[in-house]
Amino acid sequence: MAIDEVVILENSSVLYDELMAHRLGLLPLKTDLERYILPEQCDCRSPLGCPKCRVLLVLDAQARDRVVTIYSGELVSEDKEVIPISDKIPIVKLATGQKVKLEAYAKLGRGKDHAKWQPVSASVLTETGKEDEFELYIESVGSLTAPTILSKAAEILHDKLNQFATAKGLA
Repeated sequence: MAIDEVVILENSSVLYDELMAHRLGLLPLKTDLERYILPEQCDCRSPLGCPKCRVLLVLDAQARDRVVTIYSGELVSEDKEVIPISDKIPIVKLATGQKVKLEAYAKLGRGKDHAKWQPVSASVLTETGKEDEFELYIESVGSLTAPTILSKAAEILHDKLNQFATAKGLA
């Protein structure tokens, strides 16, 4: 999951609304693939989605008497399982009197559409030196575990091969 839509209700920080939305979109979120579906597979057809295909996160922060840094841990999620992988990722610094209030909508997506939905930061396939033996290294960004990433990738590949075989009359 990644934040895809941001509704800025108030932003008196030095960061433009677009940059704030971009920073939020790149926050890696813990993801539960069993509880949410892709927006295009959802029957709600709403641009902002529904509880089956999106999660609302809210940020309401203000610097009262000193400069403060707003971190990812200050985002309040309607789903306690879908939260940033770390609560120490800086979002914005606020000077005295500045305020940020926003609603962020996270949804499932595909890495081919945008990097914010890529669950891995690195993946490498190497030969081990033994015949027909390879080693696969997967470095997760933290939203999913490496075994989950591999399992889901195999499932998607299997589905695509079935679709291809059906289209070509091979199945």
